[in-house]
Amino acid sequence: MAPGKPSALIKPTLNTKFHIDYDWWERSRDDLRLYLISHLPPEQREHLSQMSEQREIDYIDPDTGEVSRLDELQLAIQLAAQDPDFINPQTSLVDSVFRVFLKNKNVPMTPKQLAEATERPADTILKTLSGRQIYKGIRPFLARVIDQAKQ
Repeated sequence: MAPGKPSALIKPTLNTKFHIDYDWWERSRDDLRLYLISHLPPEQREHLSQMSEQREIDYIDPDTGEVSRLDELQLAIQLAAQDPDFINPQTSLVDSVFRVFLKNKNVPMTPKQLAEATERPADTILKTLSGRQIYKGIRPFLARVIDQAKQ
């Protein structure tokens, strides 16, 4: 199977879990850092796009109290994700789904769950994410497991 292509064995359904496959980004010509910066508010975008080195900062998860080390971009994403307008109807479907995964630390979710989080139809999400085109590395979670087993 060619890298980045969905497995022919997987026919996603409304109950198939999807996630951001960061391995896809490594193989892609797209720049993940630039794409992540595009999800930030304008003032954060400008600040981070001009930075050449990454500092790490302690981050305390407001839900779990867990402390982790994040670089400034990761911290900016976590803070932006707390804004109630981070996922909104004006954002494209793919960007909205990507933002849901950023917000939930890339925990795999079904189109039904994504529909609830984005207020978009689950059928539309499924059709978009299960086609031949892989959008921004969002793939069925099982596809990654199968890809890793074949290596």
